[in-house]
Amino acid sequence: MDPSLHPSGGHHTPDFIAARLAEALGLAAEVPVYGLTGLQGTGKSTLAADMAAMARRRGLPVVVLSIDDFYLGRRERQALGRDVHPLLATRGPPGSHDLALAIETLDGLRAGRPMPLPRFDKISDRRLPPSRWPRSPAGARAVVFEGWFHKVPAEDPAALATPINALERDEDPDGTWRRYCNDALAGYAPLWQRLDHLAWLRGPGFEVVPAWRWQQELTLQAANPGRQAMSRAQVERFVLFFERTSRRAMQALPGIADQVIALDADRRVLSPPRS
Repeated sequence: MDPSLHPSGGHHTPDFIAARLAEALGLAAEVPVYGLTGLQGTGKSTLAADMAAMARRRGLPVVVLSIDDFYLGRRERQALGRDVHPLLATRGPPGSHDLALAIETLDGLRAGRPMPLPRFDKISDRRLPPSRWPRSPAGARAVVFEGWFHKVPAEDPAALATPINALERDEDPDGTWRRYCNDALAGYAPLWQRLDHLAWLRGPGFEVVPAWRWQQELTLQAANPGRQAMSRAQVERFVLFFERTSRRAMQALPGIADQVIALDADRRVLSPPRS
């Protein structure tokens, strides 16, 4: 994962980064997988990249993977959009990932094998061909696997009856899309079983996500001037795709994550992480 394509406003002290790295390296597995989750814009990618950079300076190879690199390709999502519901053509929500590829990659890394690391190009909206995937370094000591809905469980189907926002109300009036995404969450369980630890960057709530995602869009555009940027209105619509599962994460992850790291609206750590 290229951290320049996954920017955020998160800035952590060297001591904080060193503590997270020590946790990852101290897990009881041959090559442990340190899960890092949080809502959009919490700084997951930045923290993962900082951990890997610190490990590299110490001569300790650490692999960073993002669930974003396992998106289904545009053609596959368009087929889902035609066959099931038009909203499924949009990448990101549960059900838009190649779980078999993700599991194969993590299993190889956990076994200590050098592995090709899939890369998804968000600008062209396609997975890069395998010939362009980097390979994991020999002797990798840990894997940091980041994503926005690690271990989030499905909702009670009855909770899906009422739309949670304008997107669901206007574009999914019969609930087909949200039922598909909710049902898809159960299929991620084998992937989550590969995690040896889950640290959750807990933001103050979904209400901050639109502003955080807009900041991310501005940073992306500055780093990639040729990229077609989203407008503020497009960003605000885009985050609606993630609202239901994000709110479910805020409700469920306190009892699931191994570690909770509370952040304020400026992404500052509020208190020492708790397990």
